[in-house]
Amino acid sequence: MPFLQFLRENARWVAGGFLLTFFSSFGQTFFISISAGNIRAEYGLSHGDFGMIYMLATLASAFTLTRLGQIVDRHSVRTVTLITVPMLALACVFMALSQSILFLCLTIYLLRLFGQGMMTQNAFTAMGRWFAAQRGRAVSITTLGHNAGEALFPLTFVTVAGLLGWRNGWLLGAMVLLAVALPVIAALMAVERKPRSTDPQARVTTSRDWTRAEVVRDPLFYALLMGVMAPGFIGTTIAFHQVYLVEIRGWELQIFASAFTVSAAATVISALVSGQLIDRFSAVGTLPAFLLPLALACFVLASFEGQWSVFVFMGLLGLSNGFSSTLMGALWPEIYGTRHLGAVRAMIVAVMVLATALGPGLTGYLIDIGVSYPLQIAAMGVYCIGAATLMLAVSRRLAARALQSLEASAS
Repeated sequence: MPFLQFLRENARWVAGGFLLTFFSSFGQTFFISISAGNIRAEYGLSHGDFGMIYMLATLASAFTLTRLGQIVDRHSVRTVTLITVPMLALACVFMALSQSILFLCLTIYLLRLFGQGMMTQNAFTAMGRWFAAQRGRAVSITTLGHNAGEALFPLTFVTVAGLLGWRNGWLLGAMVLLAVALPVIAALMAVERKPRSTDPQARVTTSRDWTRAEVVRDPLFYALLMGVMAPGFIGTTIAFHQVYLVEIRGWELQIFASAFTVSAAATVISALVSGQLIDRFSAVGTLPAFLLPLALACFVLASFEGQWSVFVFMGLLGLSNGFSSTLMGALWPEIYGTRHLGAVRAMIVAVMVLATALGPGLTGYLIDIGVSYPLQIAAMGVYCIGAATLMLAVSRRLAARALQSLEASAS
């Protein structure tokens, strides 16, 4: 099916998924960090103090998500939206009104749980369940909501905060969630998508729906995690220590920051292209390739000191981000089915959040004890090559298992 025809026939559902990830921005690190300076100043926190609060709140939200995320298996997308969007708005209000560190911890916990956690969980679970042969396209469009939010919300918030103050900026965010996001997304998701006779035939890769308990006992699941955790760990680590990297390289921070536009453009292109590839070759079929751009990005950043290398790195990082985000939205329903997808995804998201929380702390410790940061980045590239090799073996084993399962069910 041509891409434009796919959009016309499924506009309301992919638009709903896009907006869920777009408005999840209020709970994403890139948005919360804009207020980090104001928060540290008003609460008397050091960089380390705020970093520890943020890490603990994020980890707590991840552990909560393993339980709360299962509601998407029992309730409609619209119902979950009517819960998560108001809760995210409430967290924004808390950020505007908070005066104590304890209240701040609760606020960040709620922002991370309902923004970065539940709204993203709701979006990708819906796309995984509603689409089969066209799942890659649907997930790729939903993924772009993150990129659009990253492009639009920071600049908008800085402008509003400059005029009204940073706390009033958070209040305005709550109003936008309640007045715009809630009614629009609820209306788009009011009708659940049903399979149509015109849908292309899906590639069958599993003959049953796995429960979360069964997934936990699957050895291949843990092998998959070795690859899945890499993009979050590496991307968050390099972003967190970007100032240190600029200092040791003698680069200009403004030029480094401007290279993020290259990453954003590459992410959009990669997400759309990878969606098409996944629909054609399956998520399992493309699994061995998704870490290769990230490996090359690490080697470039570790090996070259010229400022030009930043733009090459950012382009490769964007290719990796777009590919991996789309792949992670399509992979799990393809391997483990859709009936318990919410519970399975909640567990996987928790693991990925754990990786993003551990990355900056571990590499920061290694920097403190004198381990070269470029050497660490090169080691990340080596890990990606090893993990890609492992993913090749895993993809072949998954394909063989799917074939055996289908033959057994047919006999």
